[in-house]
Amino acid sequence: MKNVEGKIVLITGAAMGMGKMYAERAVAEGASAVVLWDINRVALAETVDQLKHAEGTTEVHSYLVDVSDRNAIEANAALVLEQVGTPEILFNNAGVVRGNKYFWETDNVSDTEFTIKINTLAPMFIARAFLPAMIEGGKESRLINVASSAGFVGNPRMASYAASKWGAIGFSDSIRLEVDQAGFKNIKVTTVCPYYVKTGMFEGAKSGLMTPLLEPEDVVNEVWKGMRKGAPFVIMPKSVILNESIKGLMPTQLRDLLVGKVFGIHKTMDEFKGREGK
Repeated sequence: MKNVEGKIVLITGAAMGMGKMYAERAVAEGASAVVLWDINRVALAETVDQLKHAEGTTEVHSYLVDVSDRNAIEANAALVLEQVGTPEILFNNAGVVRGNKYFWETDNVSDTEFTIKINTLAPMFIARAFLPAMIEGGKESRLINVASSAGFVGNPRMASYAASKWGAIGFSDSIRLEVDQAGFKNIKVTTVCPYYVKTGMFEGAKSGLMTPLLEPEDVVNEVWKGMRKGAPFVIMPKSVILNESIKGLMPTQLRDLLVGKVFGIHKTMDEFKGREGK
């Protein structure tokens, strides 16, 4: 896929951060329509206004959607299919981060449920709402599921988040295999697994050895290239792959020592604060 010109692009968590940047990319490349889903009414309105004033003929549609609510997902997906059409590019980008406490110290246990709903269940329900139409349409299409490098390695003070992203990776890669096995060669599924990104969501998180904090622009560039190519995974930085490689080679205690003490990963969430007004 050279670009998204003439295509319908839907992005969740589109009002700010990388979601907004994906929307700007889609408008710049001449998408026929960009569909923005977000729960932040004010930020969503501001982003829509900016995109509508950008050069080009891209239609901009916005929907106030709480993706933690399955009924809201299904209702708004039906509206998109009726009012705009079938998305050919679908970014499951919305996500939340909770951390800085050991799991048993968590004051609000609903945070765990909320994290799973947003990071794991929402991408599943959204994909289920749109995939049948994407398959029936037969057009060159992409499904991009934003997970995290935390889905590859357990880490103290982020048990719920790591669990949610492990689930997201398992789901996304299974869907990739399913559409291929079913013969739907027009659809490619990409699972995105970055280290901590400097968007504000990971405010206070620290880098580790060979795992620097990532610039949003760099992540968006790599994801966009991977999306167009239909790459199975976009993993950043590449050093994250090292942990996957040593899982089958090292005893668990030795790997814990390497990842935790040498690379310093197990201390990266000690001072986590997150986005103000989360």
